[in-house]
Amino acid sequence: MLRIDILTLFPQMFDSFISTSLIARGIEKKIFTINTFDIRSVATDTHKTVDGRPYGGGAGMVLRVDIVDAALKAVLKKCSIKRSKTKIILLTPQGVVFNHTMSHNLSTIHRHIYICGHYEGFDERVRDLVDAEISLGDFVVTGGEFPAMVMIDAIARNLPGFLGKESSLHEESFSMNFRPPTSDVRPLLLEYPHYTRPEIYNGKKVPAVLLTGDHQKIATWRMQQSLSRTKKRRPDLSADA
Repeated sequence: MLRIDILTLFPQMFDSFISTSLIARGIEKKIFTINTFDIRSVATDTHKTVDGRPYGGGAGMVLRVDIVDAALKAVLKKCSIKRSKTKIILLTPQGVVFNHTMSHNLSTIHRHIYICGHYEGFDERVRDLVDAEISLGDFVVTGGEFPAMVMIDAIARNLPGFLGKESSLHEESFSMNFRPPTSDVRPLLLEYPHYTRPEIYNGKKVPAVLLTGDHQKIATWRMQQSLSRTKKRRPDLSADA
């Protein structure tokens, strides 16, 4: 079972996330656990101070390294999983951009600890405390809480038993299992289009091949659609397709 610990100044932001939909079901089925830790709880002064003004001046407040270090040590003591099987992740726009392959690799690690920054940022020395720095993309949000939720959801989809049908994982966009049947190369592809009832809507019909019942023809059509869609929408992914 995967254990996930989240260091955050706003643990209440995760209340809905861990109590609804597939995430709640995954916790109920003991596929993983998600635990939040209030960084402010390790502050020792009366005002529970966790940040400070940046040396050299500048706007905003900076999360203190001693506070983050104390929070990490407190969380690490809460579980018997070995440090070698734990991945401490700092969520930062300066990190490596998260992708499907990364989500799959992380799903094989026994324990994750996410550090959610806030305010202007964190003391540079916090980087010395982590194993990886990860970003969702070239943009900035108010804190690491939302990126943590996105990553956890993507990683959870790779865990056995999380999805109702494992085939859903194999045929979705960016899956390494989703490739042309005649190729040894595994390019990342966007998923093929889906249709359901009604068969005709506003004059637009469901593609006839999907109504034939011929699974081989349908599979071929779907692969062709994925290849053409990837080349059109994400040519950066289609170089090997």
